[in-house]
Amino acid sequence: MTPGSTAPAEGSPAARSVTVRVPAKVNVQLAVGPPRPDGFHDLANVFLAVGLYDHVTATEADDLRVTVSGPDAAAVPTDTSNLAARAARLLAARHGRKPDVHLHLAKDIPVAGGMAGGSADGAGALLACDALWGTATGTDELLRICAELGSDVPFSLVGGAALGRGRGERLTPLAAKGPLYWVFAVADGGLSTPEVYGEFDRLAAGRSVPEPDPSPAVLDALGSGDPADLAAALTALGGGNDLQPAALSLRPSLADTLAAGTAAGALAALVSGSGPTCAFLAADEGAATEIAAALETSGTCRGARVAEAPAPGATVVG
Repeated sequence: MTPGSTAPAEGSPAARSVTVRVPAKVNVQLAVGPPRPDGFHDLANVFLAVGLYDHVTATEADDLRVTVSGPDAAAVPTDTSNLAARAARLLAARHGRKPDVHLHLAKDIPVAGGMAGGSADGAGALLACDALWGTATGTDELLRICAELGSDVPFSLVGGAALGRGRGERLTPLAAKGPLYWVFAVADGGLSTPEVYGEFDRLAAGRSVPEPDPSPAVLDALGSGDPADLAAALTALGGGNDLQPAALSLRPSLADTLAAGTAAGALAALVSGSGPTCAFLAADEGAATEIAAALETSGTCRGARVAEAPAPGATVVG
C-alpha cells in the first residue's frame, strides 16, 4: 500500500496484519553509576532475553489505536503514551506516512515488573509496522528509533545477550550459551522505575558511587553457559543488581520472596531490573520447575514462571 492511500476496512478480507513475538529480559547484572546532569544514570547493564513473550499484531486500519489482552491488560495504557503507539508514530514520521494501524498487544510478560514488557511492545510494534507497511527500514535506523523510545527498547529488538552502556541503549552483543533456566516470581502491583532510581539516589547520598562496569566473571560465565559459575559470579557481586536495595526499601516484602526462592534451591536470587519481579537462577529445568512450585505455595508472590534463556529478539511469526 502506498503512503496516503486508503487502508481496507479492518476485519475485511483484504485487511492485512503482521504478528511479532518479542521476549522479556532479565538484568543478569545491573551496575548503576551516579546521576548525570540530564537526570539519567550511566549503566553497565548485562541483558539476557528470556522465553516469556508478548505478541504484537499490526493490522491495517483507518487510524492509530491500541488494544490489549492478557494478564493485567487493564494496567496497560492504550493512549498515545503507550510505547507501541509511539513506535508506530516515529516509524511513520520517518517515512512520511500516516501511522494508521491497529496494534493489538497480547501480553504474557509481567506488567510493570522490571522485565521490559513495555519496551518489548515498543520494539515489537516497530518491527510489525515496518513489515506491514513495507518500509524496509535498516537495522541501524530501527535501533535509533528504539533508543528514542526508551533505554531497554533496543535490546528488546535484538534479544540474545548484550551489554548496554549509556542509559542501556548502546549495545554490544555478548556470547551466551544455553540453556539457562530462570524462575520469575510475579509480584502484586508494580514499581515505578523513576521512583526506584530516586530511592537509589537517596540511599547513595553522601557516598561516592563508582562508574559502572560489567563483571568479567559474569561475562565469562554467560559465555560458558554454566549456571553454577554464573551463580558464583553473582554472589561475589552481592546479587548483581545495584537497584535491588532501592527496590527492597520501597517493597520490603520482596526480601521474603527472595528468601523463599533461595530456600527452594535457587543458585542465585535477585530483583529483576527495577522490580518488583524476582528472578531465580536454577541448576536445570527440573530444579526450575521445583523452585516455581515452591514459590507458588509460599504466599510471597502472585505466581511463578519458568523461562529458558537466551531467547531471540523481536521476530515476525505471522
